[in-house]
Amino acid sequence: MRMSLADLLKNREIEKCAPDAEMARRLLASAKTGLGAAEDNLLIKLPEVALTLAYQSMLNAGRALMAHMGYRAFSQNHHKGVVNFCAEVLPTASSTLTRAFNRYRVRRHDIVYGEVEENSVGADEAKEAIAQARELVGIVEKKMK
Repeated sequence: MRMSLADLLKNREIEKCAPDAEMARRLLASAKTGLGAAEDNLLIKLPEVALTLAYQSMLNAGRALMAHMGYRAFSQNHHKGVVNFCAEVLPTASSTLTRAFNRYRVRRHDIVYGEVEENSVGADEAKEAIAQARELVGIVEKKMK
């Protein structure tokens, strides 16, 4: 999954732009808000929604990091571009987390576009997605400081 920034640019998954601190701040705030919404949905026994919101928090955190560093997703598969960007710029120790980010990207796609059966996401899976999203948001926040 790991590609260099040069490869991501060449493949038009990302593009260089001016760093945007305000956009980065807003996206990171949205990621944090999404974590709370994910937890609330888990409490009311909507694990599919909770997992989707956890993934959205990861995506917004990744987009925040991109804006902070002067990049944005470009391609038709922009979600994948964000995941690949995070896999490249986050510390190697985060590789398990970025693989989970990619796994939740696929799960969210299946949930949203109806390729999974109802109740296919269990509470434990959603809880783990929220925990990993929280970890990713924290790593991105530290990297942005």
